[in-house]
Amino acid sequence: MGKIRIETCPIDGLFIVEPSVFGDRRGFFMETYNQRDFAEAGLTMQFVQDNQSMSSQGVLRGMHFQKTHPQGKLVRVVRGQVFDVAVDLRERSETFGQWHGVLLSEENKKQFYIPEGFAHGFFVLSETAEFCYKCTDFYYPEDEGGVRFDDPAIGIEWPLIPGVEPILSPKDKLLGDLASAKGIFQ
Repeated sequence: MGKIRIETCPIDGLFIVEPSVFGDRRGFFMETYNQRDFAEAGLTMQFVQDNQSMSSQGVLRGMHFQKTHPQGKLVRVVRGQVFDVAVDLRERSETFGQWHGVLLSEENKKQFYIPEGFAHGFFVLSETAEFCYKCTDFYYPEDEGGVRFDDPAIGIEWPLIPGVEPILSPKDKLLGDLASAKGIFQ
């Protein structure tokens, strides 16, 4: 393998990606994606779109997916810190409905690969966070789906800020529960 280390997670299909960071008093350099390193780890997806967002502390985005045009996502934080979560929605999976979370920050430079068939979301822990992600399919607004971030059937243990209600979009406030996502991904 090259300069990027790829680790498996407890849920099949999820990966933590850790680039090698080369730094000195001038700053640092790192490869955030290398097709050869990914292929050696068995990850042969093709990315077609890059996105970047900025969010304030307390913002919770998720849990999102696309129904008929599912996206795999390679996510990372370039400024700030978030708690990033994937929920397995593959109905035939032994881990259907289970979640895995990763702390992503500008300091640790970790990335999280979430394949098709998962809902994805994150909670901003720092004052602000800039979030970047590569996608394996294009975004189709009419194809959006999602599950509630606080669905007790999933039980995500968000590191919420005491006394602060998570800030959700109007759309995210209307998301259904895990049962509403059954049958979307086999």
